[in-house]
Amino acid sequence: MLNSIHHSLTERKRLGKKSFAVLIDPDKVNDSNMEQLIALSVAAKVDYFLVGGSLVISNYLDECLQLIKRSCAIPTVLFPGSPSQVSKYADALLYLSLISGRNAELLIGQHVVSAPFVKKSGLEIMPTGYMVVDGGAPTTVSYISNASPLPADKNEIAMCTALAGEMLGMKLIYMDAGSGAKRPITESMISVVAQNISVPLIIGGGIIEPEKAYLNCKAGADVIVVGNAIEKDAGLIKEMAAAVHSVPVLER
Repeated sequence: MLNSIHHSLTERKRLGKKSFAVLIDPDKVNDSNMEQLIALSVAAKVDYFLVGGSLVISNYLDECLQLIKRSCAIPTVLFPGSPSQVSKYADALLYLSLISGRNAELLIGQHVVSAPFVKKSGLEIMPTGYMVVDGGAPTTVSYISNASPLPADKNEIAMCTALAGEMLGMKLIYMDAGSGAKRPITESMISVVAQNISVPLIIGGGIIEPEKAYLNCKAGADVIVVGNAIEKDAGLIKEMAAAVHSVPVLER
C-alpha cells in the first residue's frame, strides 16, 4: 500500500499511540548479532527499524535489510547519511533535509542529484525536516554536515525551525542530538515543538534510560529512536519499548 508507513505514523499520532524505533547502523552489525537484535525486537514489539548511519562504509546495507525481511514483519525505514544509501529492500526512506543548519548541500543540493535515483527505487518517500540539536559533544552528524547544531536551550528557535519545515511541506520532523550525545534533547524543547506542529515528531540521540524515553513521549514525542545505547546493550530494547508503549493513550 502506497504511503503505508507515513499513514501508520500519522494514524498512531492521531490516536496518541507512541512508537519505538531501533536504529541499526550497517557498519556496526553482522549476521550473528543482527539475529539476536531482531529476536529481541520482535519479542519487545518494536514498531520500526531505522537503518543507516552517517557513513555506511561497508556493503552490508542490502544484506542487513534482507535479513530483517526474512526474519520478521517489522517495517524498515532507511535513515540515510548520504544519497547513495538507498536500497530497494527497505519499505520507506526518510528523505532528510537538514533544516537546522545553513548547509545548502544538505538542505537541497544532494537531493537534486539523488532525486531521479530515489524516485526509481520504488520506496515510499517521506520528506523529513531533520534538526540537529546540540548534545554536548561533537557528533558524527554535526561533523559530516559541517553545520552548527541548534542550541540546546533555545526552545523557540527549535519551534520556529520545525514550524518552517512543516509549512515548507515536510511530512515528519526529526530532532536528533546525534549518536552518543552526552545530553539528550530536553523535554521542554520537545514540548514546545510538539505543541506547534501537526506532523509526527521523531526524537533521537543520547537516550540511554527507559525513563527518558517515557518522559520524551509524555512531552510530545511520537517516535523514540535509540541506536547507540542498544549497540552497547541489546537487552535495553525490551525496557525501552516497554517504557514507550506504557505512555497512556489519550482519550479522544
